[in-house]
Amino acid sequence: MKRKAYKKLLEWKNSATRKPLLLLGARQVGKTWLMREFGANEYENVAYINCDNEPLTKELFINDYDIARLILGFQAITGQRIERGKTLIILDEIQETPRALHSLKYFCENAPEYHVMAAGSLLGVTLSHAESFPVGKVDLLHIYPMDFDEFLSAMGQNAFCEIMARKDYALIEAFSTKLKEYLFQYYFVGGMPEVVKAFADKNDLNETRSLQSAILDAYRRDISKHTSKTESVRIGQVLASLPSQLARENKRFIYGAAKRGARAADFEMAIQWLADAGLIYKAIRVNKVAVPLRFYEDITSFKLFFIDVGLLCCMADVPATIILGGNDSLTEYKGMLTEEYVAQQLSAVGMNLYYWSNDRTPAELDFIIQSGEEVYPIEVKASTNVRGKSLTRFLNENPDRKGLRFSLLGYKEQDRLTNIPLFMIDSLAEFL
Repeated sequence: MKRKAYKKLLEWKNSATRKPLLLLGARQVGKTWLMREFGANEYENVAYINCDNEPLTKELFINDYDIARLILGFQAITGQRIERGKTLIILDEIQETPRALHSLKYFCENAPEYHVMAAGSLLGVTLSHAESFPVGKVDLLHIYPMDFDEFLSAMGQNAFCEIMARKDYALIEAFSTKLKEYLFQYYFVGGMPEVVKAFADKNDLNETRSLQSAILDAYRRDISKHTSKTESVRIGQVLASLPSQLARENKRFIYGAAKRGARAADFEMAIQWLADAGLIYKAIRVNKVAVPLRFYEDITSFKLFFIDVGLLCCMADVPATIILGGNDSLTEYKGMLTEEYVAQQLSAVGMNLYYWSNDRTPAELDFIIQSGEEVYPIEVKASTNVRGKSLTRFLNENPDRKGLRFSLLGYKEQDRLTNIPLFMIDSLAEFL
C-alpha cells in the first residue's frame, strides 16, 4: 500500500536539521507498517524494537542515557549492526517506556548522526507521560487513517488517482459513476490500513466489519488502561452517542444525548481526552466568519466527528447494503456519513475545523476553514441535489468571500462558489 506520509519521511531523512522523528497517531492508523516499510526501502538495515513486548528495553534505559551504551544495547536486542546513516533505529510503542521517549533528547543533542524513528499512540505519549516528552528535540509527524485517494490506490485504481491528480475534469466526469461506487465503499470500509488491505485482498464485508470491531475493542481497552473507571465510563458514553448525535439534522453535540440530564461539566474532560488522543475531530462554532477564526470561537457549541468513517459505520451498525446499494438507499444515513467523511478528509490535510450557525435565521455553514489570510465557508451535500439556502445567503451578504461546496456533482466554478467533487477533497489546497 502507498501512504502519502512516505514522502515526508524521505524529506526527514534528507534534512540537514534532522532530529529524531516521532510518529503520532491513534492505534491502527499504520505507524508501524510505515516505519518498517520505509526502513526496508531506504536503509541498509533496520534495528526494530517494540518497547511494549521487549522487557530488556526498560532495563536498558534505567541507569543513564549514554548513547554508546544504548547503541550496544539496541544491537544486542535486535541482532543488527547499527551504523551511522545506514541503519534506521525504530523504537515502536515508545509510550510504554517513558525513559526511552526522553532519550530522544540526547540522540538529538549528542548523536544526530544516528537516524532514530519512534512511534507511539497519542493515548500514551501525550496523555500519560507528558513529563517525559522531549519538547523541541524531536520532529513530529501525525499519521491519520488512509484518505480516499490512498484507498483508491490500495484497491488497484491508480489510474483514477492519476486522473484526479491531473485535474482532468472531463475524464473525472466520465468515470464519476465508478468513483461514486468506490466512495461508498470507502464510507463502509474507512481508512484503517489493516481493514483496507483485507477488503482489497478478499472483498469480504463480514471480515471488514469484524476487523473494525476489533479496532473499536482495542480503543476501549486503551481507554480503560489510561483512565480511571469513572473517566472510562464517561468517555465511553461520549463515543456511544456519536452516531445519534451526527444523525440529527443539527449535528451540534448535546450533552443530554450522551446521558440524560448531563451538563457540560460532566463530559468536558472526557471530550478533551478523546480530542487529545486523536480519536475525535472537534469542529467549534464561530460567531463571526473572519480571520483569525480562533478569535471568534464559541467553545460552548461544537460538533464531534469520529476518527474514521468506516469505524463510525461499524459503531452505528449500519448495514453494508444501505451504504453500498447506492446514494438513493443511504436515506437518513447519507448526511451523517458524508459530513463525517468530509471532516476526516479535511483533518488529514491539516485543517482546523469550525462551523457557523445563526439560530435566528436559521442558517448554518457546515464547515469553515482558514488558509493563510482567507477563510472559506463550506457546504456539504451528500448527493447531486445541491439546493441549499445558507451558503447562498451568506455569499450574497458577504461579497468579499468565496465559498466551497463538496457534493457528488462534478467540478464547477459558479460566481464565487466552487463545487468540488467529494472524492477530490484531498486536493483541496489547490482550490484555495
